[in-house]
Amino acid sequence: MERKVTLSRTTAETDIQLSLNLDGSGQCNVTTEVGFLDHMLTLFTKHSGFDLTVKATGDTADNHHAIEDIGIVLGKAFYEALGDKAGINRYAFQFTPMDEALCRVCVDISGRSTLVYDVSLTREFIGDFETEMLEEFFIAFASNSKMTLHVASLYGTNNHHIVEGIFKSFGRTLKEACAINPDNKNIPSTKGIIE
Repeated sequence: MERKVTLSRTTAETDIQLSLNLDGSGQCNVTTEVGFLDHMLTLFTKHSGFDLTVKATGDTADNHHAIEDIGIVLGKAFYEALGDKAGINRYAFQFTPMDEALCRVCVDISGRSTLVYDVSLTREFIGDFETEMLEEFFIAFASNSKMTLHVASLYGTNNHHIVEGIFKSFGRTLKEACAINPDNKNIPSTKGIIE
């Protein structure tokens, strides 16, 4: 089964077109009108090996809805592309250093939407990215992908490095969790289903 999906979401505030291929080669084409988010999604794609295309327009006043809505659509894309989740590893975690910062992301593709977020940032903006929107992005992603996601910055002083480490760790963690386990093609749950 091909694990790829193309979705669109249009509201009065944003217009988002997104394509995701879980079995890609790290190809990325992202234009969100939020330059720092483009950079982070490019890092995510390169470190995950997924193919990702995002074109997002609208909400240029403060980017709040654009960032949140991209998290929504990306989460929905993962949920759909994973299908019945047969054969996936399901669990994964990564510690990722970025210079002086160390970040950790853990995931359970569980069918249960949970975000545990432990990140302290000291700047209001990194470029054109409002830092409080980092948590909102991951809330939207976890809710719509139906994953349990733990995101933490263990330490670090440079806000750019912290957020970059998180997105790299996010990509590497999802790569492992979504990977097919060649030794077990079953659904990785004693329930026999992950909804």
